[in-house]
Formats: sequence, structure tokens, C-alpha cells
Amino acid sequence: MTNSNGSPGLGRSDRLPALRRFALAITILTVLGHFVLGFEQSWAQPLVAVFTAYSVELILEGASAWTQRRRPHCANGPGELVNFLLPAHITGLAVAMLLYANERLAPIAFAAAVAISSKVLIRVPTGHGVRHCLNPSNTGIAVTLLLFPWVGIAPPYQFTENLSGVGDWLLPAVIIVSGTFLNTRFTYKVPLILGWLGGFLLQAVLRSQIQGTPLVAAVLPMTGMAFLLFTFYMATDPATTPRAPLPQFAFGVAVAASYACLMMAHVVFGLFFSLLIVCSLRGMGMMLLVGVRHFARSYGEVPVPARLAIPPPRGEIPLSVVSRMTVAPLEVGES
Repeated sequence: MTNSNGSPGLGRSDRLPALRRFALAITILTVLGHFVLGFEQSWAQPLVAVFTAYSVELILEGASAWTQRRRPHCANGPGELVNFLLPAHITGLAVAMLLYANERLAPIAFAAAVAISSKVLIRVPTGHGVRHCLNPSNTGIAVTLLLFPWVGIAPPYQFTENLSGVGDWLLPAVIIVSGTFLNTRFTYKVPLILGWLGGFLLQAVLRSQIQGTPLVAAVLPMTGMAFLLFTFYMATDPATTPRAPLPQFAFGVAVAASYACLMMAHVVFGLFFSLLIVCSLRGMGMMLLVGVRHFARSYGEVPVPARLAIPPPRGEIPLSVVSRMTVAPLEVGES
């Protein structure tokens, strides 16, 4: 599957199967986590997170449909409702799985609400409309960590607390294999993953040389379940990352570079903040690029006042006509 410019991308035919598999995978991991693996959050937290995510998604869609005077996308039957709520389902479970707020439910609900709201409140023009630029789950987690200092990330050991022997290797292997399959077959984000992993290794070496950080300690996060989930299921969000292979690779390297800067500044939770920073910078870059293109098109169509216009020699086409002939096709292609 390729997008309009010939580079690999997530087309409409792949979006729904990808969402279904992501939703199924994170649901299975949540159930196994609470019954088998050793998740320390209460069962109420994923339930509250999913309920909040569903509610905010439906409220925002209802408000959008009312203002645009259209039928809500989720009002075409039970099947369409389920498909519509798949992103909210994934976001809610991801927030509940990765945040640790003791037994309090309000921060988890807040994170889910921020995650879903960010898709509507923070949108950038792309030349073909507008879309959200921030990874929803990551945004909800990062904002919650900033506003509630006593909230932290779920301890990495909880993913394998009740496992031993082969189980310690089997679960990470399943995450890697399933994540690689999803990102190879459906999201086409393998270049991004390679850029992120290569950049992470490079920044570990550089930090070891510059700051004297032990190399083993610098690469140790790569062995944790949180790192694997971030790599294969969060950083590769199709809606908020580039489509073409080279920009994908650059995006992954940029996240790693941002992580290195945060670590050198002794900022904790660098994974989530680095992704938020890069997504924000990419969104601002997209806005700037569209603004420059709009200015260029507008400047090219500025009419010449009649009193200043010089009549062309007989038999030649006026310059204003040539300008309209060359500018008009570009407008059609970028609308």
C-alpha cells in the first residue's frame, strides 16, 4: 500500500485492521497484566480511563457534528460505533497501563480526557485540510506528569513480576514479534523504529563519552517492557508521524536526540517528553510550511493596478494571463 506520492503510508484500507489489532493487543495485555503479570494498578483505573476516553470522544464528535450540521460518524449502527471508539479504547488502556497514581482515579481520568481532547484542540493545516499533530496517549501522559508531580510511570517490573524462567523472555519476544508485524504490515513505520533505535544507541555512546555515563546504564532502558511498548506501539502512531521513509527515520532520530538532551539536563520521564517535543516541533513546522505556500500563492496572484499595467505588444499573451495559467493547476493539486 502506498500513499499518493508513492511512499509507504497507512491507507484507508489498512487503518481499520491496524486499529483492531492494536486494540486487541492492548486489551489482552491489560487483562493478562492484572491477572497474571503483576500490574499494581487497580482494575478501576483502566475502566475509568476507557469510560472517560469513550465519553470525551462521543461528546466532541457530537459537538463537531452539530456545528457542521452533519450526521455523527458513530451514528450508523453498532458496528460503526465500535470502529469509531477503537482509538479511544487504545488511548484509555495505554494511559491506565503506563501511569501510576497509587489508587487515585482522578489523574487517570484527567490523562485520558487530555489525550482525546488534544486531537480536537491542537490541529494543524496540512494543505489537504487539518489534522492533529500530537500523539494522544503520549500527550495525556506527559501533561499529567507535568501537572501532578506525585504521579509517576508504572514500575517496569510489574510487566514480568509474576514470571520467571522462560516467561521472562517469552513476553518481550511476543511484544517484539507482534509489534514488528503490525508496523511492517499495517503502519509501515519500520524506518521510524530503526531511526529511533539507532539514535538511542548513538546517544548512549555520546553521553558515555561526554558525561562519563556508564554505557551499560545508558542502554539499559532498551531492555525494559516500557521501552518496547513505547517503541512498537506509541512512537509509531500513524496519524502523528511522517509517511515517507526518510522523514520517518529522521523523526525517530529526533526523538532520540531530544531524549538525550533531557537526560543530560537530568529531566525524568524523558521518553514521553521527548516524543511530545518532537511532535510539537513537527506541528509548528507543518504550520509554517503551509503558511509559506499560501503566501507564495497569494503573492503570485496579486493583480497589477490598471494604471500601472503596460499593454503587451500585439500578438503576445499578457503576463497576468500567463501567471494565472501557471498558478491555477497548483491550487487544484493542493486543495
